[in-house]
Amino acid sequence: MQQSQSRTVSVACQALQAQPSADASASSTTVTAPFHLAFPVRDVVEARDFYGGKLKCTEGRSAASWVDFSLFGHQIVCHEVKGYNAASSHNDVDGDPVPVPHFGLALSVPQFQSFADQIEESGISFIIKPHLRFEGQPGEQYTMFFKDPSGNALEFKAMTKPENLFARYYVQ
Repeated sequence: MQQSQSRTVSVACQALQAQPSADASASSTTVTAPFHLAFPVRDVVEARDFYGGKLKCTEGRSAASWVDFSLFGHQIVCHEVKGYNAASSHNDVDGDPVPVPHFGLALSVPQFQSFADQIEESGISFIIKPHLRFEGQPGEQYTMFFKDPSGNALEFKAMTKPENLFARYYVQ
């Protein structure tokens, strides 16, 4: 068992290793292991160009109909489903039409700014351009949204006070 704790969690996790934690429950706010998310895309070659080429995610394992990537050390897996096109719903959040469903990561402010520049330079169109929302509130954060070629929505955010990521309060 000790050997398994020191080995890399996944080919796609760029040597990110799980660390033992005193609080390993689902309600823990301490990240102890990378997440895994598998989702549909309409074309695996198109997904490889987007996630590997434009987002610069490191590619891991793959097969004819799927490919996995490291997204900031977390494993995402694109599964080809011919004819797939993601749902297009939204919910108003602080004046923005936030696409639902969506996935992404909470980054540090410097990571967010650098990644926003990379997204813009790669020619990806923003659904919601990088900006500050919930200004002056505990949940104050930078956020941006864009879609992959299959219509899957991604959000990347950066809390101005990272300790408030899980702050409990009612948003007006």
